Amino acid sequence: MARRALILIEGTRSNGPLYVKAARRLGLHPITLSADPARYDYHTPERLEAIRVDTDNLDAVVHECCRLGATYDIAGITGLSGDDESAYATVGKLCRHFDLPGPNPASIEGCCDKFTQRQLLAEAGVPMPAYQLASNASEVESSAAEIGLPVILKPAVGSGSMGVRLCRDVDELAEHTTYLLGGKHIWRSPPKILVEEFAQGPHYVAEIMGNEVIGILATEFEPPPHFVARGGIFPAPLTDDEYKHIAERSLRCLRALGLDWGPSNIEFRWTKSGPVVIEVNPRLLGGTSPQLVQLAYGVDLITEHIKLVIGEAWDLRRRYSHTAAVRVLTPDRDGTLDWIGGDSRAAAVPGVAEVKLLFEAKTPIVRKGDYRDRIGHVIAVSPSPAETQAILQRAVDLIDWSITSCPTPGRERSAAVTSESASVAPGKR
Repeated sequence: MARRALILIEGTRSNGPLYVKAARRLGLHPITLSADPARYDYHTPERLEAIRVDTDNLDAVVHECCRLGATYDIAGITGLSGDDESAYATVGKLCRHFDLPGPNPASIEGCCDKFTQRQLLAEAGVPMPAYQLASNASEVESSAAEIGLPVILKPAVGSGSMGVRLCRDVDELAEHTTYLLGGKHIWRSPPKILVEEFAQGPHYVAEIMGNEVIGILATEFEPPPHFVARGGIFPAPLTDDEYKHIAERSLRCLRALGLDWGPSNIEFRWTKSGPVVIEVNPRLLGGTSPQLVQLAYGVDLITEHIKLVIGEAWDLRRRYSHTAAVRVLTPDRDGTLDWIGGDSRAAAVPGVAEVKLLFEAKTPIVRKGDYRDRIGHVIAVSPSPAETQAILQRAVDLIDWSITSCPTPGRERSAAVTSESASVAPGKR
């Protein structure tokens, strides 16, 4: 009997290893198809079979899957790309081609284009920030003037907060427009910029599988103008009415976009008029979110997603109710990471579930203003929100680092280190 294989289209550093381990626990042989398998540093230590193929070329991926099908029983196909959501549409097309369970590719494509997504949500009457589409500097300027500063500028296609910035005045607007259209931002599609009203208020993310809201995450960001995650707590500290309001609005979004299969996540800002939708993502939330859900509720979203992918029954029942929280470690400057430590002491704090440092000493640090800025994280869990936050803070206080500053001329970043800053700065958060 042929060995059952799970095909993974691309991957991520955060959830990729978790998918590999979960697949193996289910008796599957994981195989990654990637345009550049070396991007995912978990392949070598996990001894994962990884095959180089142009994942933007559907015919090439179909051909490779057919070749693998001669050796393996392909049980399912899914995608893990963290910075190019087109992989999810490719997954849907592959599943249709091979008659396997999977998402609707048309729904995924409509959702991945943020302007198209906004239009579909607007037709369904879903509350959102005001928005306009622009393709050049003149259109950006006129759109911002009509909406009113401050505004958010973001690529219409993309993820991970790459290229997303708050523009508070005309100078920042011109600066970021030049960055996006001047060759510095890497576009995977024709350049289209979404100009959005800046919705202010607490940020929440609804975690969804199929048509079921698993829970809601509360998140915080580093100071603007960029949107770099600083931390999160799950479940979010919401009243029953607030939770119900977000959950009902989430399901309304899914119906408007035709997303009724597999994982998705929906970002909200709770404004003076209630929750408004910032973005719908047709995938599992990245980073540490799956770990937070498992620690808080005992629900392994990754394992249950794989079960869905291979046509088996899933189980999303909560086993218990704890509070899990994460603090993301981010540098405050560019330069060279001289040293970083304290992780072993932090990991020894009772209630700490994980301490992970992503970089070693002497690593160059160049902040990009998105998810790639993280240099590590700490996760804590306990039966209560207050206790979890206290545990997390005790652990974070034990981690420190030093960065020797070095100027990075020409890079768009408003929070640059001034000449008065010390050349070596500790990283205590």
